[in-house]
Amino acid sequence: MVSRVLTVATLVAAVQLAGCSAFRSYDSELQETNQHLSSGNVDAALALLEKNNKGEDKDLLYYFEKGELLRSKGDLTGSQVAWRSADDVVFKWEESVKLDTDKYLSQFGSYLVNDKVRRYEGYDYEKVMLTTQMALNLLAQNDFDGARTEIKKTHEREAVIAELRDKEYLKREEEAEKEGVKTEYKDLQGYPVAALDAPEVVGLKNSYQSAFSHYLSGYVYEALGEKGLAAPGYRKAAELRPNTPLLEQALLELDKTAAKTTDSDVLIVIQSGLAPARDSVRIPLPLPISGNLVITPLSFPVIKEDTSTAHFSEIYLNDRELKLTALNSTTAMSRRALRDDMPGIILRTSVRAITRGVAQKQLNDVNPLAGLAVGIASTITEGADTRTWRTLPDETQVARVRLRQGEHQLSLPSSLGGSQVSVKIDRPFQVVTLRVVGNQVFAGGPALQVEPKATGQAVASLKQP
Repeated sequence: MVSRVLTVATLVAAVQLAGCSAFRSYDSELQETNQHLSSGNVDAALALLEKNNKGEDKDLLYYFEKGELLRSKGDLTGSQVAWRSADDVVFKWEESVKLDTDKYLSQFGSYLVNDKVRRYEGYDYEKVMLTTQMALNLLAQNDFDGARTEIKKTHEREAVIAELRDKEYLKREEEAEKEGVKTEYKDLQGYPVAALDAPEVVGLKNSYQSAFSHYLSGYVYEALGEKGLAAPGYRKAAELRPNTPLLEQALLELDKTAAKTTDSDVLIVIQSGLAPARDSVRIPLPLPISGNLVITPLSFPVIKEDTSTAHFSEIYLNDRELKLTALNSTTAMSRRALRDDMPGIILRTSVRAITRGVAQKQLNDVNPLAGLAVGIASTITEGADTRTWRTLPDETQVARVRLRQGEHQLSLPSSLGGSQVSVKIDRPFQVVTLRVVGNQVFAGGPALQVEPKATGQAVASLKQP
């Protein structure tokens, strides 16, 4: 028995120490990367990303971040290439889940390996937002057919995630009962429970379905003349974000016979801020170890909201105020993902700590120095997983207007520098996307031209090379 426990303890320490991610501070890396982005120096942000990812075997996060940085730079083609690599990784994940869901859940539910040394598979909302962002890249180039493909993929991905999570939650409850571990995050004394129980978090149906993604799908289908597919998109968006006039109006207008006009139906998309970071906090928990109740400090993830960008709810179109409608908050989705994942995190962390505690006690009885070494190794490697897609925009707001074809001016509030963007409208349906980080404005596609203010306000142009 002793030898078996010693073997387990040794394997745990070896596995954890073997992974460089056990010591990697992803949050620190991306803080510096995002500082470059916020100052408008996208090239420096890209160089830092490459410096921190020198190995040939790039992980999912590398492609997530690179795609968004290249998009900010204006390289929409390069952005799509990076995101296509990320999409390939997610596709393989989907296939493994569909091929044998029970096997996948068994592997992911392993208690001996710390979450932060597992291969990063992405949070559900990241997987869904990936194809949404890819669709926006294509729409910036007026490729509605290409965007339709990405939107269809988004819907299929949501279905895979929904089925998997239903099975996962059932399996987790069975395992918690079997192990005798309480998995309620509200039992963690000192944990910021209020952030996970906030109305905007609890009000979400789940962590991965976005009202913006579904509204965008409705708009694309409508633009392509597929009203039968547009209606479900608008309807789902209204279901996910009830009492939103913009969404209700989309359904009403869809049923009307379109009047003959030369004006364009324009969807203005403003994405601002950065996705929140994840940090690790230690909470003492009483755990049953070798017949005794031992107070053991364990690490759990918390969400740190990004504060790089001031909130705004309007822009100006041809010097006329235009109200924006918020359709997506990555912070709320991230918190909802953590809220849903916390029971599993508590279960895995607690069982791993109990196993480690028993092993260390047995080892101490045989070889105190070896027991001390394992204890030190465990302290160093134990911590919450802080990896997450940090360059992903936080808030997505939209406005939908009818405009005559020709040149128009968009400008941001003075609190964001009052930056102006010239927009050329020349299609019956057109999507205009702006990205705001700090006081920097990034705009992409052939229809947009950023016009720096005479005051010298730094504005980054996304004109394609």
